[in-house]
Amino acid sequence: MVSESMGSSIGQFSRWDGLHRPWSNGVELMEDAQKNKHVLSTGCEGMDFLLRGGLHKGQVTELAGPSSSGKTQFCLLTASTVAYKHMGGVIYLDTGNSFSAKRIAQFLNQISRPAFDEMQPIVLQKVMNSILCQSVFDIFSMFDVLHCLESKLKSQMCRGDNDEILIIIDSISSLITPILGSSGSQGRALMVSAMSLLKKLAHEYNLAVLVTNHTVGGDGGIPKPALGESWKTLTHVRLLLSRDCGSDTYHVSLLKHPSAASGKAAKFIINN
Repeated sequence: MVSESMGSSIGQFSRWDGLHRPWSNGVELMEDAQKNKHVLSTGCEGMDFLLRGGLHKGQVTELAGPSSSGKTQFCLLTASTVAYKHMGGVIYLDTGNSFSAKRIAQFLNQISRPAFDEMQPIVLQKVMNSILCQSVFDIFSMFDVLHCLESKLKSQMCRGDNDEILIIIDSISSLITPILGSSGSQGRALMVSAMSLLKKLAHEYNLAVLVTNHTVGGDGGIPKPALGESWKTLTHVRLLLSRDCGSDTYHVSLLKHPSAASGKAAKFIINN
């Protein structure tokens, strides 16, 4: 049974989904692709290789993997790298109390060595100020945060300024799975609305978006990304992450990419 407030929210987002952007011609599409061609290094060479340079602005990248496969560690590494190397703001939505400022500091020490050892306190403060973390524990809280962010981005655009370049949601499946189980088609409508809003923010404000997803058993017991068949069509890029038991070695395979063949794989190490 869907509550009245939840039903009202569903109706609101369903109406929003009905508003389509106007048609674009070939020249406009090419100009848009050139504008959004910039990529953000994740700080991991193997991952950047698969992603053709890193996370692409204007796109939503999904990183799926089982528990303890390294998804949060990769998110923290990426946040550190973007804030330090690209001098950009990171919006980090934490759904499981897994954000670690201490781990960010560790990654920063690794990234900045050896050239700037004497500047660590200054660099650390600057990076920490560039990463804004917000805890969200349900999908409606996420909508509230993203709509507030959209208002801020509109204001920044009017001033010719946009500091935010990366949104991370770790994990989006923690927010979506409960509504899929309890509300059927209405839950799926909210899921689609959530992704539509993320893609809108990425496209209109030239941001990169990184979301994590858990896995479920697929054919033959092989893990596959959760959230169903509808979800897999929504993201631009999909990656599947795994980790050797008791090892620092991670394996990642490319499931979907708009300009690369799926099936490619790489491995990398995230130092403790």
